Amino acid sequence: MAVDLKTKEHIRGIRKAGRIVAACHKALSKRIAPGVTTLEIDRFVERFMLDRGATPAQKGYKGYPFAICASVNEVVCHGFPDSEPLETGDIVTIDMVADVDGWKADSAWTYAIGRINTATEKLLLAAEQSLQDGIKQAVLGNRLGDIGYAIQARAERAGFDVVTAFVGHGIGRNMHEYPEVMHRGVPGQGIALEEGMVITIEPIITAGRADVYIAQDGWRARTRDGAWAAQFEHTVAITKEGPIVLTRWD
Repeated sequence: MAVDLKTKEHIRGIRKAGRIVAACHKALSKRIAPGVTTLEIDRFVERFMLDRGATPAQKGYKGYPFAICASVNEVVCHGFPDSEPLETGDIVTIDMVADVDGWKADSAWTYAIGRINTATEKLLLAAEQSLQDGIKQAVLGNRLGDIGYAIQARAERAGFDVVTAFVGHGIGRNMHEYPEVMHRGVPGQGIALEEGMVITIEPIITAGRADVYIAQDGWRARTRDGAWAAQFEHTVAITKEGPIVLTRWD
């Protein structure tokens, strides 16, 4: 299967969507607090996107009914928003995809609800750092295995594990495109990174074992041992100048 390489014009289109995603996450960071429900967050995100000329691409995708995925504590991804208030000490991953003029950008972020304990702080730090280490490897001359290895090495040094049941992916006109981006890997192996590739890097790091199961709703993935998990994700373009993060908050 061939990678759909993007032109500079295509990347500008994805960047437009990425800026809305980033602005929405930045706005959420000031609104998420104890007592807020993930259903309220879902409604805020959908309105935020629509007001700025974007549509929430996840809504309706394979029948998914919400604008965001909201994954609390041991839910690793694809959590349904609901009316249960978030509590102090919780963590919640908000994953969203904006579509602007047919171009899509994807980003997830794990938020602390009020004060969290030291162990959870370490989990969030390791998860965010693993994403940043993966992005640093997204350069011409490297392969996807270099990205996965950097993520895995950071997580394991911190005493955590990487969930392998879910992967990053190419993105552009479609939410999920070739190739798959694994978050474990062997340096020098995998598909070579080419100019014009646009991918998501989205490691999920868990404080326990990496084994997960899917809930009866067919969407929510949880850790089997009940350990909490954190995820940070950016949409990244591979260019001659190095990786360009199209969903940066700044």
